[in-house]
Amino acid sequence: MDWQRWHQRYDDPESVLSRRLEAVKKQVRAALDRAPAGPVPVVSLCAGQGRDLLEVLADHPRRADVQARLVELDPELAASARERAAEFGQVEVVTGDASLTDQYVGKVPAELVLLCGIFGNIGDEDIRRTVEASKQLCRTGGTVIWTRHREEPDLAPSICEWFESRGFERIWLSERDAGFGVGVHRFTGVPEPLITGQSLFTFR
Repeated sequence: MDWQRWHQRYDDPESVLSRRLEAVKKQVRAALDRAPAGPVPVVSLCAGQGRDLLEVLADHPRRADVQARLVELDPELAASARERAAEFGQVEVVTGDASLTDQYVGKVPAELVLLCGIFGNIGDEDIRRTVEASKQLCRTGGTVIWTRHREEPDLAPSICEWFESRGFERIWLSERDAGFGVGVHRFTGVPEPLITGQSLFTFR
């Protein structure tokens, strides 16, 4: 997969990816709006260029409270995210394998966990494993935002069930005819300790 070319579709305002990004950004903004006072830790897995978070931080009143770690394996995409994040001293961009739990030591449990661009590229068991691990990544009251296409087989309803059986409540799921899938869940349980040395998923 040429991930640089894939990300260029975000620049086309008519593309499905561009419309999905706008939906994700709206939900990121809402999550930051409802975050409690104090530091707002954020982790983004497979962050790409970091647009979903960084474009919101540009004018969000809580931007100074956000302490984020963006993890992206592709060096060029990570470099682009790092350049975009330069104005936000509290945003760290790591070039590395986002599936490894070790990447999030010191940043979780987080108020906002971004799992965008992942569930459509991994197998069902890896999705379940990542949903399960979200209890280690997300603090009580925190938000997980995830994406997955709504084409057949439409796994989004099952993903919602997997989250909801693990202490998450659904906040929002995009309509199936939107052309993309974005889900938002809030963690109502107690976070589990981070288990290091694990790999959550492998891209197919």
